[in-house]
Amino acid sequence: MGSAVEAGTGRVRIAAVGDLHMRESMRGRFRPALLDLADHADVLLLAGDLTNGGTLRETDALCAEIAELPVPVVAVLGNHDHDRRLGFRITAQLTGIGVHMLEGTAITLPVNGIRLGIAGVMGGSGGFPGHRANPDEGSVEHRRRFRRGPADAIRLRAALESLDCDLRIALMHFSPVLDTLVGEPPKIYPGLGCQGLAEAVEAGGAVLAIHGHAHGGSEFGRTAAGVEVRNVSYPVIRSPYRVYELGG
Repeated sequence: MGSAVEAGTGRVRIAAVGDLHMRESMRGRFRPALLDLADHADVLLLAGDLTNGGTLRETDALCAEIAELPVPVVAVLGNHDHDRRLGFRITAQLTGIGVHMLEGTAITLPVNGIRLGIAGVMGGSGGFPGHRANPDEGSVEHRRRFRRGPADAIRLRAALESLDCDLRIALMHFSPVLDTLVGEPPKIYPGLGCQGLAEAVEAGGAVLAIHGHAHGGSEFGRTAAGVEVRNVSYPVIRSPYRVYELGG
């Protein structure tokens, strides 16, 4: 974790985690560490799959875990948060406790004397060079995810470009690069992310991209142009959150 930084230094500490997959049996697992966030970070980013199966009971458990934290919380939903087609209800509940929910949108937060801009989408499949799949085959859900990947890439770029800020961060659930998928079976790479998301990150001027989804992947990666990418899936980082420090 990054060391404590006094306000006004022009540095920002980003805490991030994804794939909490909250359910009743996990109540209290993350709460103690999250309540101490102010000692380690300035903002918390949640990279989707916040619930295990998209139920409202799981959402209640999630809200109990992240309510009234000492730093701003910004989040996107993941594919499992839509399992029961209740994504809009989950979004409403999280918004109700003060979480800034992003869906093709962006927010600017004042942090330590800089304007931090965060743009977010869920993202989707679509594949990468050398790892493609037919978007017209498979289940209805499979085809929907393959259409969503390129579409959300367009939305992510627009959201990033809309920001008037000093630092831009891209927050998503699906991966924008192959680097952070290493450890997963290569045959499923096309379903874990989309090259278009990386292109949006670069074109939109982001200095950091945060994602989850790849439970068996790797934490560190970069886009082709050198933008840092971090896979913060809980099974990967094995911690309530990871902290990344950026300069203004």
